Amino acid sequence: MLTVGQVIDRVKANVGIPWREQTVDNLIAGTPEIPVKGVAVTMMATLDVLQRAASKGLNMVITHEPTYYSHQDRTEPVQQDSLYQLKRDFIQQKGMAVFHFHDHWHGRRPDGIATGMVRELGWEKNNDSQNSRLFTFPETSLARFAQGMSTKLGIRTMRVIGDPQMPVRRVMASWGNVSLMPGVPYLAQADVLVVGETHEWELVEYVQDAITSGQKKGLIILGHLISEQAGMKYCAEWLKGFITDTPIEFISASEPYWRPDQPVK
Repeated sequence: MLTVGQVIDRVKANVGIPWREQTVDNLIAGTPEIPVKGVAVTMMATLDVLQRAASKGLNMVITHEPTYYSHQDRTEPVQQDSLYQLKRDFIQQKGMAVFHFHDHWHGRRPDGIATGMVRELGWEKNNDSQNSRLFTFPETSLARFAQGMSTKLGIRTMRVIGDPQMPVRRVMASWGNVSLMPGVPYLAQADVLVVGETHEWELVEYVQDAITSGQKKGLIILGHLISEQAGMKYCAEWLKGFITDTPIEFISASEPYWRPDQPVK
């Protein structure tokens, strides 16, 4: 039976880039000696995901985003918090291990998250050969383009800025969090910029002002989790290419938001 440490060693050997000295990609919970009964791959190791993994007998979780509410998985701010303690104790009681796999999955070439998202959306043929973030489509309206993305990704709470009838051909996509920079130069290269999340007083305001000034621009905000989830679905497939001696399963993290006119059942 593989150990947690051996699984991590195989990841390091196959990711295709040197392992960084400074990285958030670390074993967050558990020890390298734990025997692995099965691996759950997920976008975010929420308590719900951990419970579902444990119920399936998957005692190692590989997560793209943090377990303990900060990018660096710092626990000092929540040490006395009862919810943190409950989550920590659940992991320990179930004999689980959690491995944070963020920096190197983005750092590989091609970027693992971007690869999975493009595959999920079926955008491979639309990708610019010189710019992996740029896509060209037959002209359509912003409303129709956004609806197509929403349907393919199963989003409940996509947000869109721009004229619904604005023609769309060139799209820039930057999965996950996008700051004002490089958001501004990304937007300059396309009709629409697709992001996971951004500060509303920075890039959102910039796009609003661009539209008011007469520019025909749009911004589609998917939500951070949804904007990278398919990248971890792809990660599970990638892992199966060199880990064949233990079960590996992708477990989707639930979209956290819902709309009042479409309550969650």
